[in-house]
Amino acid sequence: QVYVVESGGGSVQAGGSLKLACVASGYGFSFSRCALSWHRQIVGIESEVVSGVSAVGTTTYADSVQGRFTASRDTQKSTLYLQMNNLKIEDTGLYYCSASCVGWEQTFWGLGTQVTVSL
Repeated sequence: QVYVVESGGGSVQAGGSLKLACVASGYGFSFSRCALSWHRQIVGIESEVVSGVSAVGTTTYADSVQGRFTASRDTQKSTLYLQMNNLKIEDTGLYYCSASCVGWEQTFWGLGTQVTVSL
């Protein structure tokens, strides 16, 4: 079993910044062999993939966050980060991460951290 726990959410004014963290832990898995993703669930809208980071570090972003969000991973800390700058009201939502790891058939999901952006 791989456990995924997000943190760093909160309330911020539009134009502000937040940095989310996603820590993976468990027995018998290698963080360096996991593909990781940040997702968000916005009320009334289908969940979307915000950013993906492959095991070799290749990063992709949704068009809506390109140029404002930066994802990174720290293998030593088994942590995935999401630096979010110039936040907009429409970025409000529940942000959660997922880990798909070599040797494990299932994808592991966290419960998420809430981000609220206001005027």
